[in-house]
Amino acid sequence: MLSLVHFYGYNIPPFSHVNKFSPLKSKTRAFGIFASNKSHIYLANMEQERDQERSMDISLKDLSKQLEDFAKVRNWEKYHSPRNLLLAMVGEVGELSEIFQWRGEVDKGLPNWEESDKEHLGEELSDVLLYLIRLADSCGIDLGDAAAKKILKNSIKYPEPKTKREFI
Repeated sequence: MLSLVHFYGYNIPPFSHVNKFSPLKSKTRAFGIFASNKSHIYLANMEQERDQERSMDISLKDLSKQLEDFAKVRNWEKYHSPRNLLLAMVGEVGELSEIFQWRGEVDKGLPNWEESDKEHLGEELSDVLLYLIRLADSCGIDLGDAAAKKILKNSIKYPEPKTKREFI
């Protein structure tokens, strides 16, 4: 899961061929953007606590490098045009949609799902994410930076409510 604090990466790349990316500058920058927003600070603190529990995290940059290497080795780069990647991603979104198609509303955390169903969901979510990363790279977009900017724009467009009445 990508978070407000960790869009740019972690210092725990599990693959020796991937250049290590220090998150310190990015964490500071991302945290600085949201420092005035109490809910974002709370989310950042929650994320830091959750980080201690994680055994391995990987950044968008690490995934991007792995996808690039994967495509190069297989000589697939000629097929990875923005249009083709978008269409492939849309197909994966369709597969993801099929998982939920006849289930109605489902509870957070999917407590009534079989582990095999959750695993399948994770695979389809991963397919969408990987195509999205590859598409962003193909278009020359830094996805982490774009996402951080979009969250900032949304926090300005949709500020925190000033009173509890606004929730009603």
